[in-house]
Amino acid sequence: MKLSIGFSQAAKLRAFAAGMTLAIVSTPSLLMAADLAAGKASAAVCVACHQADGTGMAVPNGEPWPALAGLDAGYLFKQLQDFKAGKRRNASMDPFAQMLSEEQMRNVAAYYASLAPRTGTLSQSRDELLAHGEKLALRGDWDRYVIACVSCHGPGNAGVGSDFPRLAGQHPEYIKAQLVAYRDGVRTNDPINLMSSIAQRMNDHDIDAVSAWLGSQSGPEAGRN
Repeated sequence: MKLSIGFSQAAKLRAFAAGMTLAIVSTPSLLMAADLAAGKASAAVCVACHQADGTGMAVPNGEPWPALAGLDAGYLFKQLQDFKAGKRRNASMDPFAQMLSEEQMRNVAAYYASLAPRTGTLSQSRDELLAHGEKLALRGDWDRYVIACVSCHGPGNAGVGSDFPRLAGQHPEYIKAQLVAYRDGVRTNDPINLMSSIAQRMNDHDIDAVSAWLGSQSGPEAGRN
C-alpha cells in the first residue's frame, strides 16, 4: 500500500526526514569482506552498459544506464537481489541478474562501491530550472510535502547507508527516469514507499529541475563506501 501523506502525518514525515531512523540499514559486514577481484571479473558483463569505470552512460533517445561507481555496496546488492526476485523490473537488467549467484552479486556490488564516483557535468539547462532543482534538492517544498533530497540522501546528496543512494553526479536522465517510474508506480522497491509518495507530489517541471541540478553536482568524497 502506498504511503499517503496527509496533514496529520506531516510531522511524522518531517521527523523521518530529519532522523532517518526508520529505514536506514548499514552495509552488512559480509559485503565489506567481498572478493573485489572476483567482483571485477563478474562485472565484465556489465561493462557494455555501465562502462569499465562504472560511470554509466546516457544515450540520446535511448535508455539511460546509471553510474554505479561509488554507490553503497549494500544498496547495489539489494537492487541486484530485487531484479532477480522480480521486485524491480527492467527488460535489460532482468536476465543479467538471473545469471548472478548471491556471492557474485555481493562481489560485484563491493567492486563497484570501491570505484571513484562519477563527477557532475555542466548542465545546459536554463538557470531558472537549475535554481528550482537546487531548491527542491536542498530545501524541498513542504507546502506540498516534497522532502528535500538532502534530508535522506545526506550531505551533498552523496548517499546514506543502503537505502538512500548517492544522487550527486548521477546521470540526470537516469534520475528523471526513476522519479517518473516511482511516480507512475512502475518502480516500487523503495523503503516504506517513501520515494513513491514524494514523486507522486512532483510535477514534470519539478522532476526535470531536480534531475538536472543533481546531475551537475559532484558531492563530497566522504559519501563513498
